[in-house]
Amino acid sequence: MQTFPGQTFPGPDAARGSGSPSAAGDPVLLETRQLSKQFGGVHAVADIDLHLLRGELRCLIGPNGAGKSTFFKMLSGQIRPSGGAILFDGTEITGLPRHAIARLGIGIKNQVPSVWESLSVYEHFWIAARRRNGARAAARLTDELLSVLELGSVAGRAVGALSHGMRQWVEIGMVIAQGPKLILLDEPTAGMAADEVERTAALLRSINRQATLVVVEHDMQFVEQIADLVTVFHQGRILIEGSMADVLAAAAVREVYLGSARA
Repeated sequence: MQTFPGQTFPGPDAARGSGSPSAAGDPVLLETRQLSKQFGGVHAVADIDLHLLRGELRCLIGPNGAGKSTFFKMLSGQIRPSGGAILFDGTEITGLPRHAIARLGIGIKNQVPSVWESLSVYEHFWIAARRRNGARAAARLTDELLSVLELGSVAGRAVGALSHGMRQWVEIGMVIAQGPKLILLDEPTAGMAADEVERTAALLRSINRQATLVVVEHDMQFVEQIADLVTVFHQGRILIEGSMADVLAAAAVREVYLGSARA
């Protein structure tokens, strides 16, 4: 099985290399300042200050209900923040609609794959690539994605007939096709078999050569394989940030997870 060594993932030329610190004077690609979201009287996310560097591969972890997915949805424009600010690549994007944020270079794959059951893998990639390219360029990018993601053998198959892991890879490919500077992935390995998880880890490390990644994940072994830095969410706030070793050694993190297990 390939592990994607040295692969160059396709995307619009303007987006290539954007994950490198040298691509811009400011090493910070994304910043949130006191970012908050309330649903009625519930503080789903409260006062999040986060700095994400260009080229980073960050993992967000925490118990269910900690605010990770809500945080993602604010970054991508799916949910409007109740307070605070989001700055991306030097531009404030707080409250912008989803399509405007996508055009600026943020792509997201949500937890549940969002695909058309009856359309083929090829059609999914072509539609995604066509959003920012002409028809010929979209076809070329589609062929490249099929090769890089090793999905050429199922290119003509309806996505609804694929395994769960393949469906996840199709949606990741759709995000890549649009050439984002920042890719947000919400639980990309959920429901995968062990060999699919291993392949996904290699895939994300390769994508990270081209784009900055933030991954929400519950599988600690997977996080340990891929993360440069880990941010732990708890009750809508950041509990701790650091390397995986630092996080695992933190008494506060153990208490959060053990407390959740007891509950």
